[in-house]
Amino acid sequence: LLISCATVYMLIGNYNEGALLLGSVFVIIYITFYQNRKTEKALESLRQLSSPRAMVFRDGLPTRIAGREVLPGDKLLLNEGDRVPADALLLQSAHLSVDESLITGESLPVSKSLDEGCNVLYSGTLVVQGSAFAKVTNTGLNSEMGKLGQSLKTIEQTPTKLQMEMKLLIRNLFLIGVLISAVVVVFFYISRGDFLRSLLNGLSAAMAILPEEFPVVLTVFLALGVWRLSKKNILTRLPAAIETLGSASVLCSDKTGTITQNKMAIKSLYTHERTFLHDHFDQHKNDISEIVKVLFHASMPDPVDPMEIAIHATYHQLGLNSSDQLLRTYPFSKQLFAMTSVLEDAKANKCAYCKGAPEALFELCQLSESDIQHYKQQMNAFADNGYRVLAAAKARLELQELPDFQTEFQFEFIGLVAFEDPIRPEVPAAIQDCKSAGIKVIMITGDYAQTAKSIAAQIGLENAHACITGDELKHLSAIELQEKIKDIRVFARIVPEQKLVIINALKANGEIVAMTGDGVNDAPALKAADIGVSMGLKGTDVAREASALVLLDDHFASIVSAIRSGRKIFDNLQKAMSYIIAIHMPIIGLVLLPAIFSSMPILLMPMHIVFMELIIDPVCSVVFESEQEELGIMLRPPRSNSDRFFGWKNILSSILKGLGLLMLVLLVYYFAKDQVNNEAALRAIVFSAFVFGNVFLIVNTLSKTRTWIDILKERNRSVLIMFSLAFMLLFLTLKVPYLQSVFSFEFPGYRVLLMVFVFALIMLLILELIKRIQNRKV
Repeated sequence: LLISCATVYMLIGNYNEGALLLGSVFVIIYITFYQNRKTEKALESLRQLSSPRAMVFRDGLPTRIAGREVLPGDKLLLNEGDRVPADALLLQSAHLSVDESLITGESLPVSKSLDEGCNVLYSGTLVVQGSAFAKVTNTGLNSEMGKLGQSLKTIEQTPTKLQMEMKLLIRNLFLIGVLISAVVVVFFYISRGDFLRSLLNGLSAAMAILPEEFPVVLTVFLALGVWRLSKKNILTRLPAAIETLGSASVLCSDKTGTITQNKMAIKSLYTHERTFLHDHFDQHKNDISEIVKVLFHASMPDPVDPMEIAIHATYHQLGLNSSDQLLRTYPFSKQLFAMTSVLEDAKANKCAYCKGAPEALFELCQLSESDIQHYKQQMNAFADNGYRVLAAAKARLELQELPDFQTEFQFEFIGLVAFEDPIRPEVPAAIQDCKSAGIKVIMITGDYAQTAKSIAAQIGLENAHACITGDELKHLSAIELQEKIKDIRVFARIVPEQKLVIINALKANGEIVAMTGDGVNDAPALKAADIGVSMGLKGTDVAREASALVLLDDHFASIVSAIRSGRKIFDNLQKAMSYIIAIHMPIIGLVLLPAIFSSMPILLMPMHIVFMELIIDPVCSVVFESEQEELGIMLRPPRSNSDRFFGWKNILSSILKGLGLLMLVLLVYYFAKDQVNNEAALRAIVFSAFVFGNVFLIVNTLSKTRTWIDILKERNRSVLIMFSLAFMLLFLTLKVPYLQSVFSFEFPGYRVLLMVFVFALIMLLILELIKRIQNRKV
């Protein structure tokens, strides 16, 4: 557009203006190229920093290399805290336990051994206990993680509704603009006979009709939206998803680490036939010190497992200490879910400390049936509150030689310990925000149904007692699931593959679905969801690649905050687009009327329209974007999937506002033409009315729920800067002789400008009255 204007100006001899426009083009190209180079360098730095390290043996020597450089056949040395860089086969292991939640979705660590079926390590999993020596079998796309990443290619993401509507609207406006511009050139030439003037007027008509601000505003809105979301710990990978956020009707969330803190804490202890709550541990230190000591000594010295970390925290909280020496450890096994450590004190007394699954310790302690039933009642009481339960036991040793198996100890049952993954404190309030906004929250977890329902009740989910398990989901048809899922808010014992089934059922019901995930197997569901949200702290690369948003803090409240921001961005974008349509109405009218009525002077020239574009584009992209959210933004239901961004109601409202501004300009023109005989002064008056009316139109459009006085009281810095700049530039074009000649203006006098201001203010008051009436109806 700028190049076309520059060419026309040079054709008619205005070389200064043409050179100015060409210079603007080169500045835009340079800034764009410079920004792209900076972005490429930043991305390359992130790639280099994000690659994990691995210890491999090559030529018999240990070497630490980047995880992406591991090759099949390499020998890996893995220790606690290491991320497995590739699929591998165990060669040696010592008490190895691996967190495979990223692959399987199971939150509890898995014990590994050399037994068939337990000797495979998967890329992306985390070693939480022990050490191992393994041989790499598959890397990259051949690994389990890579195969799942490849399967994502079969899931296609469709463009958002806004993108499709925008493409259709711009195409139609382009065709209309070309047609009208050709008609203007013909009419102008027939009525006035000056082909060059006709061509200039046709170019003005094209500039007036074509809303070239649409792609600019959309790009800037989404870019600034990405920046604002990053301030809330949300990384946006697909900016187009920001627009979809505002219409999300269902939020599917994982439990562990999102709704809960993923930090185990001891909630209760049951020992000596009494239950001790966490808040009273300090008061009953003497009563619980024995069971805490047993649990502590039965744990690893430097734990990685969340439950063992909680045990260590409680041990140190009570101020307990020990100088006993560790003699031997009996690890968990598939045959016995219990772990025993044998320690020796300063007097050479040996004692075995054991912790593990209650059922396993009932057997080790050889409890009677009545005792087992007694302890199971307490276990069920803990489970009803969503706690995980372990048992503790100990045995005093008289023998010098230690047995080969922990089943040979004569254990004494000490008690039960209940662990809780605490709910994030901000989650209940966020759930209430979703409820008020009409957004259904669904919790999907791999935990047991009882635990899931307890957590759901604590955070305030509706129908928390209603739950579908993974086994039940297998036997439901697609139609049955679509019907049941309308009232279900909890899914328990769900494997990651079933998340895709749930997402498809929700979408089949017409819902706009936002879904969280972190594992490799979550990736298909994340990509299939309308808004895929992956975890930044515990998520895999494959999950992040498949998602639209990445939570940098893994907080549930951050997702709700993103939805709130999405609604605000959608509202402001819709207002900006409505303003663009409205402001083009008077431009089109002032270009077409002189072509139709030969007695009417040319009121808008290309330079005038370029000046207006310099106001319109920054106003739409900065002022509207920075405007605060509407009142009660999270008290209204989600936007319907059938609602159009450019619905006829919005378009008609924008056109009427634009026609109102055109009527203002024409009214000023007819009032002024009898008082001013000079065409240049008359053009200056009309242009001033256009600028004043434009500013007041912006003030009115900035909010649908607040008055113009409230908007000015907010002191939006962008609004004040843009308006000050617009009035200053208008004043300069009216007073500076050089600019007067460029714009073909003559200063009409302050009295006339005051009249123009009053007319524009009357238009604003009329628009505000209409807004107030509409809000009362709502």
